[in-house]
Amino acid sequence: MPASLLAALAGLLCCLSWPVIAQTPAGNSIRAAEIAQCPHGDIVTWQDGIDRPSSQPRWRIAYTHTGAPAWLPERTVRGLIATALEAWSPCGIPMAQEEGPPAESADLIHLDWDEAGSRGNFGLADLGRRRLSLSPAAFALLRERNPAHDARQTLQMVLAHELGHFLGLMAHSRRCVDVLSYYHDGKGGQCLTREPGGIAGKGEFRASLPTACDIARCRALNAGNR
Repeated sequence: MPASLLAALAGLLCCLSWPVIAQTPAGNSIRAAEIAQCPHGDIVTWQDGIDRPSSQPRWRIAYTHTGAPAWLPERTVRGLIATALEAWSPCGIPMAQEEGPPAESADLIHLDWDEAGSRGNFGLADLGRRRLSLSPAAFALLRERNPAHDARQTLQMVLAHELGHFLGLMAHSRRCVDVLSYYHDGKGGQCLTREPGGIAGKGEFRASLPTACDIARCRALNAGNR
């Protein structure tokens, strides 16, 4: 494996903590409550971006399977995309997956496996080009490092996270559990949770799909688009 890719993955884990070994905690009532509820005042971000309403009142997603890892069949990936789109639907900005050759328009997002487009990340949203790029090499390294890990969990999280950016959520959440979150900023700042003792040693704490606070933030941001 090229040293550059190993370095890129190390940097990604530092900043975003996509799972390599961890599994989603089971039976954690505090985590479950944080996913399902969004009390007043709970929405907080790292202030690393400026949120803005979705540039379109609806989105279409055109998925190209070429270049995908062999252990992620097209049907599986399309199913994960559909799950992410459905999970974001309470935001009020319709998002639909195209089944055939799409007509180009301002509301079309191209989703594909593109090493250059992902820039060393598992996934990267390029709003200007309306493209969501996934990294075959990053998923291959994930499988090499931990063959027992279910890559579908990681891919589900990446898809939901990056699609949230197209809905206007540019700043990352500071709540550990939100799908738009990252765990620490590399400068000593830590994410926030009601979990006693924080999330150290508790596996992958972040949700694979948008939480109540992800949705509430998206709805407030796009109130004028609905």
